Order: sequence, then C-alpha cells, then structure tokens
Amino acid sequence: MQRFESKTVVVTGGGGGIGGATCRRFAREGAKVAVYDMNLDAAEKVAAGIRDEGGQAQAFRCDITDRASVDKAVEATQQGLGPIDVLVNNAGWDVFKPFTKTEPAQWDKLIAINLTGALHMHHAVLPGMAARKAGRIVNIASDAARVGSSGEAVYAACKGGLVAFSKTIAREHARHGITVNVVCPGPTDTALFADYKEGAGNPEKLMEAFTRSIPLGRIGQPDDLPGAILFFASGDAGFVTGQVLSVSGGLTMNG
Repeated sequence: MQRFESKTVVVTGGGGGIGGATCRRFAREGAKVAVYDMNLDAAEKVAAGIRDEGGQAQAFRCDITDRASVDKAVEATQQGLGPIDVLVNNAGWDVFKPFTKTEPAQWDKLIAINLTGALHMHHAVLPGMAARKAGRIVNIASDAARVGSSGEAVYAACKGGLVAFSKTIAREHARHGITVNVVCPGPTDTALFADYKEGAGNPEKLMEAFTRSIPLGRIGQPDDLPGAILFFASGDAGFVTGQVLSVSGGLTMNG
C-alpha cells in the first residue's frame, strides 16, 4: 500500500516549481491531488501530467488572497476528491528591493499572498480536519524567516509570521489529531529565484556567491523539497508537530 493511498491532498501554488514537484510526488505515492493555483493553465498542466502517468489529480483556480475563491476551491475539492486530509501551503511571491525602496502597496501584496493567504487556507480546511480528528498541514516558509535575507524584508517578516502561526496552530489542534509543521527552503532554482537574481542586478555573481555559501555546493532544485514535505504529511511523522526543517544544502544550520 502506498503512503497516501485514498488521501486527498491540496497543494497551493501547485502550478509552480516546488508546488508542481510536490504534487507529482504525492500522486506517485497514491494521493488524490488538488492542484491550486491562480494560473489555471499552469495548474491544469501539472494535473494533466499526473493523470497521464496514471495518477489522480484535478486543477482548481484559487486566489488565496480572496476568501471567497478559497472557499469555492475547497468546496469543489471536497465534492470532487473527498475530505481534505493534507494541506500544503506553498504559494508565495516576493519583490526584491531594499526595504526603504519598497512601497506600502507592495507590503500589502506580500502580506496578502505570503501570510494572509495561508491563514485563509487554514481557516477553510481546519474545521473539517478537526471534526474528523485527523489531518496534516505542511507550511512552506523560507530560510529567510530564520536568518533574514537582504532585499526580502517584508517577505522574511511574512514567513517568520507563518512559522510562529504554525507553532500556535500545532498547539491549538494537537487535541484534534492534526499536525502542523514547516519546511524552509533555501535558495531553490524556481521562477521566484530567477526574479531574485534579476533584481540583484548581477545574476551570475549572485549565483556564484550562493553556490559558494552552500556547504553541499549547489543551488536547490524543486525536486529536493518533496521528500521533506511528504515526510511531515505521512504517518511516519504522526508524533511530530510544531517543527521547522530547513532544506537548504546546509546554508543554515540550527540546533
């Protein structure tokens, strides 16, 4: 029996690099995958690829900053795939500028996507999990939340908030059999990281600096993340909650 056979898994930002890799890994381990993304075409491309491999997946357009959109996607998921067993909050966005060069409108968008969006997803999914006395939530934060990152002040603040929120929800819902854990990627070769490099003004130099600073000697790839995410979502992590794991090639090391 596969680890996630008959389980319904929601992945936000599922049309992107880390999200897509995570959706595919869940499907290969038997899950029914709900691919959430603002870009429905990107979500459907991931879902179609999963179905082509014999897996189960449906794509849903979901703007996590809009509670009505979240509620609509969650309802459609439950009707089409069944009660949600696993939630992976992966969607994110960033703007790469020194804090004093950013504007309040950018702060609002960063907070809406990286923090409020995750709150919407928790608020929509937790009641059902609590009623069933079971559930797994994995929140994707960032090593920027743990050690800071130049040019990402508000993003780091949001991800730090997500870590603190996750620990609190883990405490509040432990009695319901729900675990909540956090995975913090380091620099990972995604579209977001490409934007970060361009924003720095010298992408090649930045890439060299990151590579030198990572003990394992390379930038992360999207496929480096699903192993940690699926561990927290699995029965193997049934006695693990409120924990934060960096997947960064050793860039950050926390005792």
